[in-house]
Amino acid sequence: MTASAPATHRARPASSVTGTGSLLRVSLRAEIRSLAPWMVVPTILTLTSVLGFELLGRTEQERQALNQTIAGNPALGLIFGPAGDVSTLDGFNAWRGMAIGGFVVALGAILVVVKATRAQEDSGQAEFLAAGVMGRNARLLTALAMCGIMSLVAGVLSGVITAFCGVGWESSLLLGAGFTATGWLFGALAGVTAQLAGDARAASSAAIGALGVFFILRGFFYAVDVPGWLVWINPLCWVQETHPAEGGRWWPLALVVVLAVVLAGAAFAAQSARDFGQGIFATPPGPDRGRVHTPLGLMVRLNRSPLVYWALAFAGLGVVFGYFIRSMREILEGNPFMAQLFAHGASSPEALSATFVATIASLVGIIVSIPGVQTVNRIRTEELEDHAEPVLAGAVTRSRYFGAGMLVALGAPVLYVLIAGSVMGLFGMSAGIGLSFADVLLQTLAVLPAVWAVIGVAAFIVGVVPVARVASWLGVVGSLALTLLGPSLKLPNWLLGFSPFYHVPPVALADPDLWGLLWVGVIAVGLVVGGFAGFRRRDIP
Repeated sequence: MTASAPATHRARPASSVTGTGSLLRVSLRAEIRSLAPWMVVPTILTLTSVLGFELLGRTEQERQALNQTIAGNPALGLIFGPAGDVSTLDGFNAWRGMAIGGFVVALGAILVVVKATRAQEDSGQAEFLAAGVMGRNARLLTALAMCGIMSLVAGVLSGVITAFCGVGWESSLLLGAGFTATGWLFGALAGVTAQLAGDARAASSAAIGALGVFFILRGFFYAVDVPGWLVWINPLCWVQETHPAEGGRWWPLALVVVLAVVLAGAAFAAQSARDFGQGIFATPPGPDRGRVHTPLGLMVRLNRSPLVYWALAFAGLGVVFGYFIRSMREILEGNPFMAQLFAHGASSPEALSATFVATIASLVGIIVSIPGVQTVNRIRTEELEDHAEPVLAGAVTRSRYFGAGMLVALGAPVLYVLIAGSVMGLFGMSAGIGLSFADVLLQTLAVLPAVWAVIGVAAFIVGVVPVARVASWLGVVGSLALTLLGPSLKLPNWLLGFSPFYHVPPVALADPDLWGLLWVGVIAVGLVVGGFAGFRRRDIP
């Protein structure tokens, strides 16, 4: 009798997405706390719109005044987009929530995708995952799925809760769908940059930079008289064209979804073409011997790329804001209510021009404070990545180390303000509004104490209570909210005064009041000194 050969079982070939389901479940459980804010903030934004409208528009006359004030403010239009009929609850909610809510969801989507892809490769976590039964595309698919779920929950939660609060169902759901589509789009874009860039920081910077450019161009296109076809080259304008409070159009969101699918496909194709741990555009190797010999040189080297990117960005912002300055006469003449808004306390056309430019300069200052806060947070990031401890173990003192980071954080905004102010000054001197190049440049430089105060808040948080690092952005968020929304929401002056930019006077006036700005500078110095003291005494990291 012959023995039969043992049966052999051929293993099924593993798919490139094998293990995605298990990884997705584990990732959602691990990251639920970091995902929650991006899902909740858009809902909070829309809910505050409902509450704010009830406070501002108790009578028909108040609602019409609010409508005319918002419609004629170019600074508000640049950030929040074109104002339709904001005298209704649906219109006010759509205007106040669409652009900012979409921006928040898109920003969260970018960070989620980069963290689950390139950041895992940079930290070594991806190697442990790849050692198991997992396909090559599983991590990218998991990242995009997490982004998709987060964006969907954010849109549904915002739409349903807002509708229960009195906003029309179709308007609320369309607005929420816009949040979701925006998150999907920029999550897919982050998937592409994660394959192209050399590391996670470069990937997130590229995606966030693209989001910022599209966001500013969206406001610019709607604020100026551009050809209608030009609006359709910006995907954020596609979301804006849904007009949730004006009948509503769902089909522009289909364009956003199609583009998101195309970008996701490009991300998978690019991942197949690159080496693990390297981007399509790989970071070149460094020199054989180090060339950085001082803490200041180290901080400049760590922030070299952001310094270049932000300098180029502020040159572009100077053009955008410079156009507003040059168009000031037409803007004010076309809307007398806006003239009343900016002419509060102004007694002459020159004073009106100075007040207008001061408002634009304050908006520039708020944006300038963002890279400053990023640089301060970079100090903390170096600690958490165990890069700071070897440096401090040598002859470098804590004061020199922290001081070098603060010198870059406080000095770079001077460069950015000079760039933006110079470009704006060129537009202003040719606008015929009674202001010279020096007047506009001096007004932009006047925001620096306020910028340093915002950066000082971040320095104090990172130096004293680094575990609350997220609070380092309170200065930026608070200043933006109080400066842009405070006047239109009729907030009291004592509350508006919490924004350091509230104290920036129109310096082109004959006798500007500089005392408030002086006190802001004193507070900035105190915050930075407090950050120094805390950093010298606390543990590292």
